[in-house]
Amino acid sequence: MERRHVVPNPKGGWDVKGPNAERASSHHDTQSEAEARAKQIVGRGGGGEVVIHNRQGVIRDTDTVPPGNDPCPPKDSRH
Repeated sequence: MERRHVVPNPKGGWDVKGPNAERASSHHDTQSEAEARAKQIVGRGGGGEVVIHNRQGVIRDTDTVPPGNDPCPPKDSRH
């Protein structure tokens, strides 16, 4: 299962990073652009989770990208 994190970049904008990665997979001006790219990467990797952080770096949301297995399907009705 693929996993990518959408995190704020200290120099501005948003990064898409793999777990424990020091370098970003991609950099974007907006969080929504970074989120879309993270979902694309995870989808091409066979599905999994996109973890979205706020400006302080705290996890604010997660999204399961098909065909990943959502552990709580009824609760993930926003996406």
